[in-house]
Amino acid sequence: MNRTDLSASIAELQALRYTPAGLPALDFRLEHESAVQEAGLIRQVKVSVKAVAIGAIAERVQRQPVGSVWRFSGFLATPRNGKSIVLHVQEFQQD
Repeated sequence: MNRTDLSASIAELQALRYTPAGLPALDFRLEHESAVQEAGLIRQVKVSVKAVAIGAIAERVQRQPVGSVWRFSGFLATPRNGKSIVLHVQEFQQD
């Protein structure tokens, strides 16, 4: 199963673009900070994640202010250049 849920703030929004099929697409970056327990110790976690949204979700994300916090859900994939992991956002809601 490839399902990811992440509470994060929108750190950066690129310009809305369109796929060859004519669907709106949005590349953006998310930032997450939290404290988690690992091996009995509390660990501070910070992560910056590349994300993409396609279709109506892309248009909705684009309207949100940078810095706003949401719960993003989707799947992880490697882009064609194969250099990183990207969260493909399928839904998001107020955290």
